[in-house]
Amino acid sequence: MTTEPSKAPPLYPKTHLLAASGIAALLSLALLVFPSSDVEAKRTTLSLDLESPVEQLTQDQDASDALQATNGAAESPFAQIENSAEDTKETAQAAPALEAAKNPLHREVIVAKGDTLSTLFEKVGLPAATVNDVLASDKQAKQFTQLKHGQKLEFELTPDGQLNNLHSSVSDLESITLTKGAKGFAFNRITTKPVMRSAYVHGVINSSLSQSAARAGLSHSMTMDMASVFGYDIDFAQDIRQGDEFDVIYEQKVANGKVVGTGNILSARFTNRGKTYTAVRYTNKQGNSSYYTADGNSMRKAFIRTPVDFARISSRFSMGRKHPILNKIRAHKGVDYAAPRGTPIKAAGDGKVLLAGRRGGYGNTVIIQHGATYRTLYGHMQGFAKGIQTGGNVKQGQVIGYIGTTGLSTGPHLHYEFQVNGVHVDPLGQKLPMADPIAKAERARFLQQSQPLMARMDQERSTLLASAKR
Repeated sequence: MTTEPSKAPPLYPKTHLLAASGIAALLSLALLVFPSSDVEAKRTTLSLDLESPVEQLTQDQDASDALQATNGAAESPFAQIENSAEDTKETAQAAPALEAAKNPLHREVIVAKGDTLSTLFEKVGLPAATVNDVLASDKQAKQFTQLKHGQKLEFELTPDGQLNNLHSSVSDLESITLTKGAKGFAFNRITTKPVMRSAYVHGVINSSLSQSAARAGLSHSMTMDMASVFGYDIDFAQDIRQGDEFDVIYEQKVANGKVVGTGNILSARFTNRGKTYTAVRYTNKQGNSSYYTADGNSMRKAFIRTPVDFARISSRFSMGRKHPILNKIRAHKGVDYAAPRGTPIKAAGDGKVLLAGRRGGYGNTVIIQHGATYRTLYGHMQGFAKGIQTGGNVKQGQVIGYIGTTGLSTGPHLHYEFQVNGVHVDPLGQKLPMADPIAKAERARFLQQSQPLMARMDQERSTLLASAKR
């Protein structure tokens, strides 16, 4: 057997060998730089082609988050470069804003619980002696010590770190300032006068009046004003029904583009149990303001219907009621209004106070004489309002006392009686006398004011209904 000699491996040019070595090195580097997890991430992304764009983006992010959690900082160099570029871009954009906001001579602090003027000065690097200088410079400077939680104080410092100006807003309409001058710190109060504009709201009663009014956008005080305007015709303790409606045009106080308060009700309409009542505010030539119907009759009666707002009737007028404490049949010659202890009680009409003191089972009692014909009684009061005393005079709607349980009473309530020529009558059924209508000499002027308000209320309501149908 003849053995053939082994063949020598072929010889390659040196340049080829160098190129092969370079390729091998590059492949090794690629395997080190691009981990297999990146390949898995790309597969996950590609497998989502049939999903919606939003789902695809969400799942892509989920896959990326999972990979980052598994591999720690092993991100693609491309991703690192992109993130780095984005970070650089965001930093470049934020830098001018930070520089603009950062003024070493301007400091702001918010009053926290337990803060005093001294602690606030300390927070901005001012010594305690500066507080003494400020308070000693002007008597009114002490107003800076009346701090409220959340209040902001703005300090302007001099280049050497001394106080130059101190400013704070105490309300939406008022701010106070201390400015350093040659003779110390000068106090200044800046008051912004609000601009008055009118606003419209519409509401439907589906729970209580207060809740429905708040939902419509009326404040508590405006709701009370509306109840007062219509209180002569509507008993808000028992007459309100689900489905009742109201429209109100009222004054808004605006400062610096912000609503900072409310003024008077200019006109209003209230539909109660299918009957609509309308009121317009009018100020006569003597400067006296009151509310009238659209045709000029006074909304004001000689007596308001109920002396307690939003109370619940707990016992009605009856000549044969069983007394809850005495446990025997005894005429109940009035109406009981149950309400929380301390609820204000109002005088039903103008008159003279015949009694403001204790009266047997009525406890603390006020009796008012209204002219020669009418008399009202208010019993079981917790106490009397300031200035209410026997022999004094009261105005309709004036607070005369507060709901209590004095005398023979099982719980906080007002016992209210109404007499006509000395005879007890049911306050809920008594027809109330009317006040004077618009004077003839002012009727034309009244109509010039009332008719545009009525027209606007109709227009606003129509627009609202049309929008609801779309």
